[in-house]
Amino acid sequence: MTEKVSAPFILERRFSAPRELVYAALTEARHLAAWMSPPGMEMSHCTVDACVGGVFHYAMKPSGAPDASAMWGKWTFRELTPPERIVVVVQFSDAEGGVTRHPMASEWPLYTLSTTTLSEVAGGTLMRLEWRALDASEAEEAIFDASHASMSQGWGGSMDALERYLTQRQADR
Repeated sequence: MTEKVSAPFILERRFSAPRELVYAALTEARHLAAWMSPPGMEMSHCTVDACVGGVFHYAMKPSGAPDASAMWGKWTFRELTPPERIVVVVQFSDAEGGVTRHPMASEWPLYTLSTTTLSEVAGGTLMRLEWRALDASEAEEAIFDASHASMSQGWGGSMDALERYLTQRQADR
């Protein structure tokens, strides 16, 4: 079967941190739990089995709202080449890890494909994230493609959090 993929959303970010630390921050629960949530949200559940076929399963809630409903998601690892490449299938999920629709956008693709490449550059690491709708209908692809600007904003906040986290981790060494 040939996979059908949409136009990519691309984000590049340079971090003043070694590539091995950036890779660990993207694949280990202790790191992901500390930074991987957009502003105003906090991770309330985080498990990671970083191997091909393994899963990062997480839940997020609004910060300071312990009784709020959680929004669940998961990544299924397709490829891991430490410390340079991570390929995952991303989807919204339920608490048991079953695939669900986006809680606020019913036309969002059930599956997306994210490829992260980490390159050594002077003084740190260049991260390139390429994200696409995967096996999506035309309507799902259109929603994904029309959402690139809002995805830049959301991922920008998450990358700011990752940058702060990486800076703090290095200061603690």
